[in-house]
Amino acid sequence: MHALSRLSESNRGLIQQIAEELDPFSLNWLSGYLAGVAQVRNGGAQAQAAPSPELSLVPAASAPSQKPATIVFGSQTGNAQHVAEAFAQRCEAAGIPVRLLRADRYPTRELKDERLLYVIMSTQGEGDPPDDSIAFFEFLSGARAPKLPKLKYGVLGLGDSSYPLFCGIAEKIDQRLQALGAERIQETGLADLDIATVAGPWQDKAFALLEQDRQAAAPAAAPGGNVTVLGAQSRANAYTREKPFLATVLQSQPITGRGSSRDIRHYELSLEGSGLKYQPGDALGVWPTQNENLVQAVIQTLKLDPQEQVAIQDNSRSLQDWLRHYRELTQLTKPFLAELAKRNHDPVLQAAVGPEGLPTLQELLGTHQVLDVLQRFPAAWSAAELVAALRPLAPRMYSIASSQSEVDEEVHLTVAKVQYQFNEQDRWGVASDYLARLAEGDTVPVFIDPNTRFRLPEDPGRDVIMIGPGTGVAPFRAFVQERAAQGGEGRNWLFFGNPHFHSDFLYQTEWQRALQDGQLHQLDLAFSRDQQEKIYVQHRLLEKAAEVYAWIQGGAHIYVCGDAARMAKDVHQALQDIARQQGGLDAEQARAWLEELSAQGRYARDVY
Repeated sequence: MHALSRLSESNRGLIQQIAEELDPFSLNWLSGYLAGVAQVRNGGAQAQAAPSPELSLVPAASAPSQKPATIVFGSQTGNAQHVAEAFAQRCEAAGIPVRLLRADRYPTRELKDERLLYVIMSTQGEGDPPDDSIAFFEFLSGARAPKLPKLKYGVLGLGDSSYPLFCGIAEKIDQRLQALGAERIQETGLADLDIATVAGPWQDKAFALLEQDRQAAAPAAAPGGNVTVLGAQSRANAYTREKPFLATVLQSQPITGRGSSRDIRHYELSLEGSGLKYQPGDALGVWPTQNENLVQAVIQTLKLDPQEQVAIQDNSRSLQDWLRHYRELTQLTKPFLAELAKRNHDPVLQAAVGPEGLPTLQELLGTHQVLDVLQRFPAAWSAAELVAALRPLAPRMYSIASSQSEVDEEVHLTVAKVQYQFNEQDRWGVASDYLARLAEGDTVPVFIDPNTRFRLPEDPGRDVIMIGPGTGVAPFRAFVQERAAQGGEGRNWLFFGNPHFHSDFLYQTEWQRALQDGQLHQLDLAFSRDQQEKIYVQHRLLEKAAEVYAWIQGGAHIYVCGDAARMAKDVHQALQDIARQQGGLDAEQARAWLEELSAQGRYARDVY
């Protein structure tokens, strides 16, 4: 007899609906919780309050005796969260007790009592913590952090090796925990954009150590594995990063005018037949193909045979194929420079990879691509050595500029083509160049990358303030479309900036129509080069300080999207200045005010 046949028809329908709506992590947690409920009703363990799936993951059915390990994650776009959830789910299935907490939900007073801690955290910008981890990192770094002689720990960092301070936060946390007396029980993992190559082995090691502890604590306990995830078969067929959907290009249209310094384009792609769903705030992953001119220039510079077969692990391809589809050529990384420095002893190159060479490294990473350093620092490479030294090509993530409530089985993007000259030769970004070369009817491999920390308020009656200069305006186009479909009474306020009104006012007619239709309630513009004094969005915020503060104190949510290096930091400071001016807060109180808004989900940033 099928297990569900023992239930009433209404209950069967409810279970099937839940199975379709929940992700596998939540389903696994639910299975453990329901098993615990069953134990209570059968006279077993005393009833306990149900844990939040975001805060705890201790299998109720196993009831193991050892103290749960704690997994703390910090994530800006969701990657670290996904890794942490997968790790916790794996532990739960094996009956290993763990609790999973986002960094801003972690009660720091409990740190002194921890015995086994795993930290999984991404690095944001130039060595900064993600927004949800700022308070956690400041506590750990400050004088209030306790001595931790009894703590054992492991750290996994997620980052981008094209930045000088690659996985900087993970390394700082590792160093700080050691300084507090804790014992590192496995090597710190530093994962690049190809996350799985480092995160997978790191998790295997951590899991093996946890399994040893579980067996030592309760050798006779039956593991809580063999969890059957309802609806798993349908999810297994979904399109993912590893199995992208070939979306058809419906439209590719420039949206900057004549005389603009930037080539920004609006793309419309068809998702028909994919079943892919997304929410405003999510990103679209695009798997690009390298520009053929760049591929040939690298091969010719090194005088290699494009058809030479190169075997890496179990994959054998021609050098040309590796460089077209599987290796990064447009973003330089420190590991590649280190390999080049073994072959060329130029003082500049040696300084860049040396312990005191951060300024030189920053200059090279910020101005050179792979081809540039190969030409500037000549060296002999074999095809196999080149492929092994280059970072695997990773998909590029673009904030989605549409709501499915408006566009149905389509997805829209706002992409600036990255193009510049180096030594009088053209250079370009891989994905923006790839998209620009596509014509209507062509296909592009894509997948949805959810961003759960950049979501509209569940209550459509809440006001929202959106700050998005340049292509950072993309998700707010989706927000306004979705809010119109929701039909709530919440007001929408957009701050947008770009160099020039006449050539760079992205989606101008749409915003004007939204104002007329009442879908956008306020629009403040900052065109920085249209007057002698440069004006940016943070200046407009300060000009409207009283009204901005009133909206926020009235419950408004604030969203920031765009450049992390300058704009996001300037806007962050402007918001603190507004709190000081309008709320009478001192500097420390203003900082804490913003941190509390972030912890509440009312201050969210999608910055890059």
